[in-house]
Amino acid sequence: MQSTFAHLFLNMKMRNKIKTLVSIFLISFSSLSAQENDALLHDSGWSFHFQLTVISQAHSGFNAKYSGTNSLADSVELGATSITSTLFIGRKLWKGAAFYVNPELSGGRGLSYAVGVAGALNGETYRIGDPAPVVSIARAYLQQNIAIGNDDDNIDDAVNQVSGKIPSKRITISAGKFSMSDFYDKNSYSHDPRTQFLNWSLMSNGAWDYPANTKGYTFGIVAELIQPNWAIRLSSVAVPKIANHPEMEYRFGKAHSETAEFEHKISINKKPGTVRLLFSYTASRAPSYQQGMTALANNDTTLLKVISGNAEGNVFGGKKTGICLNAEQELTNDIGIFLRGGWNDGKHVTWAFTEIDQTAHIGFSLKGARWKRKEDVAGVAYVINGISADHRAFLKAGGYGFIIGDGNLNYAHEQVVELYYNCKLFNNFTVGLDYQFVNHPAYNKDRGPVHVFGIRGHVEF
Repeated sequence: MQSTFAHLFLNMKMRNKIKTLVSIFLISFSSLSAQENDALLHDSGWSFHFQLTVISQAHSGFNAKYSGTNSLADSVELGATSITSTLFIGRKLWKGAAFYVNPELSGGRGLSYAVGVAGALNGETYRIGDPAPVVSIARAYLQQNIAIGNDDDNIDDAVNQVSGKIPSKRITISAGKFSMSDFYDKNSYSHDPRTQFLNWSLMSNGAWDYPANTKGYTFGIVAELIQPNWAIRLSSVAVPKIANHPEMEYRFGKAHSETAEFEHKISINKKPGTVRLLFSYTASRAPSYQQGMTALANNDTTLLKVISGNAEGNVFGGKKTGICLNAEQELTNDIGIFLRGGWNDGKHVTWAFTEIDQTAHIGFSLKGARWKRKEDVAGVAYVINGISADHRAFLKAGGYGFIIGDGNLNYAHEQVVELYYNCKLFNNFTVGLDYQFVNHPAYNKDRGPVHVFGIRGHVEF
């Protein structure tokens, strides 16, 4: 059988293009010291960064009384591998303005093609598309800062951030293509599957069906009021035309999504922390689960394909509201704690992120200074996910969403325990080991538990 890595790189022309692009970038900067790089970028008005992440996973076999179209394979599964590579390019424009564009290569597949677990197992994979790597524009947006005070802060060059001065009190407007997670539901310890936890319900609040295409991006506008100790964010963006698909649409009053978040910085024992409260509302073509039950009874395959993300619906009226809490607190210089809780009404089908209607998780992050590996990081978290009564009834009757559905359901809360360890081998290269224990995958007592093992390589400049 052809190996997964071989399959990922069948397109040799694409491989050569990426190698050339990466080589030019690395050669340009490898001959300079970190200080020289910073000075060069600070004076140029440009920002250039690069990341490459490869993740490979396997899971154990497990007991399953039955399986359906969206079930995680109950036999041993090996070598599910993903790759992403991104160039982060930023350019200062006029006063307070910058433009950012991120060409990105992505490819590979998740375990069982990223179905079968509501808290899906690899945040770098998605459920549809050719596993061969494809280059696309992940982000392309304009950002304008408007000062509402006289004080400035100095900011360093970073990913999608050009170095320089920025008003301490400001209004920031971002418009174009981006990911909602670039602005909302951030968490220092649990937000990025390229360097932290892999599970979908740990990289973002699982109950927030945040508007995004298959790869996690949307287009629209975000406005932020930022003060030294608090911030308020408001946005209106496009939603998928088909559940969890690439094509997006924005139709006022019919297909759109609004999100509001209040962020407040706190301090406990002089250690920094942050609390965030998020509210969301989405209008889309999503049918209700009650409509799904009727479709099952009448064998309405057209509507069932809409619910499972395999066809475009022609009726608007889907509505979903949600509320999410997100908190983090540094306990010592080496230990941090974080938690999230979330709820949505669960009346209409999940349309963008993943099939979770209620969630809660807690976890810890530990730096390696205690064992003389100060650049290493370990993390552990526990997640519990649930779904609404209407959602349960639909799955019990044999319905399928776009990510879960076993053809039957003996309901229980889905539970995930995840542990990871990142070992920094070189200045820009990290290797990570990951383990996930999933009990009641896809909320089903009749399947599992399953043990998931992963290894991750991550390069960033």
